[in-house]
Amino acid sequence: MSDSSSAPLSGKLVIALEQAVAAPFCSSRLADAGARVIKVERKGVGDFARAYDTAANGEGAYFTWLNRGKESVALDIKAAEDRDILLKMLENADVFIQNLLPGALAKLGLDSASLRERFPRLVTCDITGYGEDGPMRNAKAYDLLVQCESGLASVTGTPDGPGRVGVSVCDIATGMTAHAGICEALIGRERTGKGSGVSVAMFDVMADWMSVPLLYHDYLGKPTPRVGLNHTVICPYGAYECKDGQLVVITVQHSGEWQRFCEHILGDATLAADPRFHDNTARIDNKPALEALIKTVFASHDRVEMLKRLDAAGIAFAAVNDVASLSDHPQLDRSVISTPSGEINVPAPPIRRSAGETTLGPCPAFDADGKAIRAEFDPRHRTGYTHK
Repeated sequence: MSDSSSAPLSGKLVIALEQAVAAPFCSSRLADAGARVIKVERKGVGDFARAYDTAANGEGAYFTWLNRGKESVALDIKAAEDRDILLKMLENADVFIQNLLPGALAKLGLDSASLRERFPRLVTCDITGYGEDGPMRNAKAYDLLVQCESGLASVTGTPDGPGRVGVSVCDIATGMTAHAGICEALIGRERTGKGSGVSVAMFDVMADWMSVPLLYHDYLGKPTPRVGLNHTVICPYGAYECKDGQLVVITVQHSGEWQRFCEHILGDATLAADPRFHDNTARIDNKPALEALIKTVFASHDRVEMLKRLDAAGIAFAAVNDVASLSDHPQLDRSVISTPSGEINVPAPPIRRSAGETTLGPCPAFDADGKAIRAEFDPRHRTGYTHK
C-alpha cells in the first residue's frame, strides 16, 4: 500500500476471498500500487497459509510476504448475515478476486457472472488450478503438483532425475498473470464503463511458460534434456567450478563475445575461428571438447579472480550464490513490513515508480479489521443502530 494518493490504484477497492499463494500474490501487488485490499478469511480458521510456519519473526513466511497492506475480516459466507456484508462490500468494490474450488461460489449466487450482472462495473478474477472446465477441473492443484503435471519438472533438475523449482513458481506465475489481467480489465472499464471477468488457471499459465520445450517436441520431435546449471541450445552457457570449489555461470551470446572469451579468458584468440567452435551450432556439436578447455581454465583461478577477469573482458557472468549470499548481497534492496509479532525485512517491491518509494502496509492479524469493516458495510454493527 502506498502512502501517496497519487499511487496508480489509489481509490480502488479490492475484495479478495483468497488463501494460500496465487491469489494473495496478486492482491498484494494491487495493494502495493495503492489499492485498498480487504482480505476475506474463513471465520474461525483464516487463511491456512497463516499456519504454514513461524519463520518470519513468529509469523508465517508466506503469509507475511503475500498479505502486506491488506485488511482482514472473517466471514462465514454460507451464513446469510455475513453473505450480505460481502455483497455490500462488492457493491462498492472495483475488483473481486477468489481462488476457491470451481463452482463453490455458484451455490451461493456469488459466482463471477452473477456478481457482474448485479454489479456491472465490477472486475472479477477467478484463479483455479486447472480451469473451470475439462477433465481435471476439480483436481487439487498445489504448486508442486502443477510443476509435475505441466511437464515443468521434466525439464528441471539434472540428468539423474527431475527436480522441483525451489520456489512456488506456478503459484507466483499465476498471481502475476492474474495481476496483469486485472489491470487490463480496469483499463478496459475506463473505456467501456463496464467491468469484465478474468479467469486464470495455474496449469494454463505453466503450459504457456513451457512453450519452447513443447515446440521442440511438437515440431522437431526433440525432448528438452535436464542439464542442471547449463543451457540446452547455447554454448558456452553454464556453471564451471573454480579453484576454490565455487561455481561461476557464464554465457556467450554472439560472435564478439566469443572472440573476447577466447582471447581474454581461454588465452587463445585462434580458437574463435576454429571450425569446431566458430559459431554456436559448432560449439553445441563439439561441446565436450570445448567444456574440457573451459573447465581447465576455470580450475586454475579462484572465483573472485575469475569474476574480475570475466568482468574486464565484458563476458556475462553470475556467481552461484546461496540464500545466505543473497541476504548479504550488495544489490539487494529491502523494505520493512509490520506484523503482529514485530517488523520483518523483505525484498523491496520490484516495480520502482518515478513518483517515489512505495511504503508497504502492515500484515494484518486474523480478523484485525473485522469490527470496523462490519460497521462500515453493515449498519446493524454500528454503535447505536436500531433496526426499523
